[in-house]
Amino acid sequence: MNDKKSATGPLGVESLFSLRGKTALITGGSRGIGLMIARGFVEAGVKVYISSRKQAVCDEVAEALSHYGECISIPADISNEDGLNTLANEIKARESALHILVNNAGATWGAELGEFPASGFDKIFDLNVKAIFMLTQTLLPQLEASASTGDPARVINIGSIDGIKVPMVTNFSYSASKAAVHQMTRVLAVRLGGRNITVNAVAPGPFESKMTEWMLDNFQDRIEQACPLGRIGQPEDMAGIAIFLASRAGAYLNGTVIPVDGGLAAV
Repeated sequence: MNDKKSATGPLGVESLFSLRGKTALITGGSRGIGLMIARGFVEAGVKVYISSRKQAVCDEVAEALSHYGECISIPADISNEDGLNTLANEIKARESALHILVNNAGATWGAELGEFPASGFDKIFDLNVKAIFMLTQTLLPQLEASASTGDPARVINIGSIDGIKVPMVTNFSYSASKAAVHQMTRVLAVRLGGRNITVNAVAPGPFESKMTEWMLDNFQDRIEQACPLGRIGQPEDMAGIAIFLASRAGAYLNGTVIPVDGGLAAV
């Protein structure tokens, strides 16, 4: 038995899970899963930047979250190069170091086989895959500036269980894009680990959001019956995994894809 004391400090809950004093950027942070993570981070003492396409919504959400801590709105459409550069340049101008990047912004497209348009692939892959890579690449200097061996910078990509198992709906480009996010997470984890930046992915199951509204309206009972835990996800479930990955408790995870789905991916 190794009884050496930890070289990194005490192992109490506060030191393991504290995020106080860190700075984060969350894309798609004004609603759904991004908002769940944003509120969890803000309440944990993180200075949080949220970004989304619609300025009025982004500003309104940032103002509401500011009642719990510090939250700043930077509206941008990162599905195109100009919008992505606008967001990255704003972060660079405001912060010399960025501790946490949550790549959450995404979209879906549903159509039947035989009717699925090429634009349904272009739009989804541009936002769900390419934007994640380009934003991470652009903000590498800020991530490196915050990173150390014991406390690496964190990139958290939001994938989906639709990228792990075949979905019940016909969202061909979405499920393919999320599988790509999972693999890109592993590739980036290997490339960036030596620079003290970890890259992990969360693969959510069904949570209430604008993206899942139609699916839950039509299939929630069926989903809950199939889920081993018998329910859909709650905001605490998503905030909890993000806090874990961003804290000292998750500092040695790298290249993982974590389903947060009540066991649906295992069914």
